[in-house]
Amino acid sequence: MQFLGQGTRKRAFGLMGVVAFIVLAGGVAFALVEHRSIWIGWYWAVTTATTVGYGDVTPHTLAGHVIAVVVMLSAIPLLGAVFAMWSGAAAAARLRRLMHMGRSFPPGRFRIVVGMHAVVPAMLDELVRLGEDVVLVADIDPAGVPAEVHLVRGDPTTLHALRTARPERAAHALVTGESDGDVLVSAVLLRQCAPGLELTALVHARAAAEALRDLGVAVTISADDLLSHTLAKVLESPHAGTLLVELLDSERHRLDELTVTQEMVGRALSSLRDERDDLVLGLVHDERVSLGIGEDPTVAAGDRLLVARPTAS
Repeated sequence: MQFLGQGTRKRAFGLMGVVAFIVLAGGVAFALVEHRSIWIGWYWAVTTATTVGYGDVTPHTLAGHVIAVVVMLSAIPLLGAVFAMWSGAAAAARLRRLMHMGRSFPPGRFRIVVGMHAVVPAMLDELVRLGEDVVLVADIDPAGVPAEVHLVRGDPTTLHALRTARPERAAHALVTGESDGDVLVSAVLLRQCAPGLELTALVHARAAAEALRDLGVAVTISADDLLSHTLAKVLESPHAGTLLVELLDSERHRLDELTVTQEMVGRALSSLRDERDDLVLGLVHDERVSLGIGEDPTVAAGDRLLVARPTAS
C-alpha cells in the first residue's frame, strides 16, 4: 500500500477495522441465534461480507435473517469503499508516474544526474541500491526510470530544466550527454545556476575534458581514456579488470571521500593507512589523486581521503 497517502491509509485501515468488527460480531450473533458453532458463524459472516455466498450455511430464524441484513448492509459497502479507495489510489499513482509527478523532491541533499549517457540506467540502479537520493534531468520516458528516482523531464541543455532540478540544494552533480557538446553546455549552465555545486563530467574525448577543466569543472572523466587505460592494464595484469570490478561493484563495501581532520594535517599518507580500519586508496590534493606509490605525500588542510569502507549492515 505504498501508493496510498498517509491519510488514505489511516482511513482504509479504519474501515477494515470496522469490517472486521462487523464480521466477528455478526458471526458470533449468527452462531448464537442459529445454534451453530462459532467457527461456522464466522465462516458464514466472511462469505456474506465478501459476497461469495456459497449457500451451504443460511439463516433459518427471524433473528438470523435480521443479522444477515445488518451484515450485508454494513460490511459489503464498507469493503467496497476500501477496494475503491485502493484501486483509485493505484490508478492515480500510475498516472502521476506517467506524468513524471510520482515522487517529490528528496527532502535533504541529493545527487543530480544530467543527461542520458548509455551508462546512466545502470548507474541509477546502483545509486538506488546504495540508498542515494537522485534527481535525473533528461528528456526520456518516465516509465524507463526507477521509481525511487525523481525525474525532471526536459532538455538538459536548457536553463529552465536545470533550474527545475534545484541544483542549489544538491550535494553533487554528474553531467553526461549524447555528445561532448551537450555536456559542455549543461556544465556551463549548471555553473550559472549553482556556482558552488561540485561537478563531475563524463565525456568521450580528452580535448573535451581539458575544455571542461578550463571552465572550472575539476573532475572530468574521458570515457575513451578510461576504457583504453583499463584494457591496457588488463593486458599487463589479467586480474586488473577483476580488481576494478570488485572495487567498484562489491556490495560489501562502498567508496567515500573524507575531508581530513585537523589531527591528520602534516602527517604522511602511509601513517594514516597503518592506523585506519578502512582501506585508504589515495589522497586528493588540489583535485589531483595521489595513490602514494613511489611517494609518501604529506596531508594538507582541505585534502580528502579516498577510502573503501564496509557497507553498513
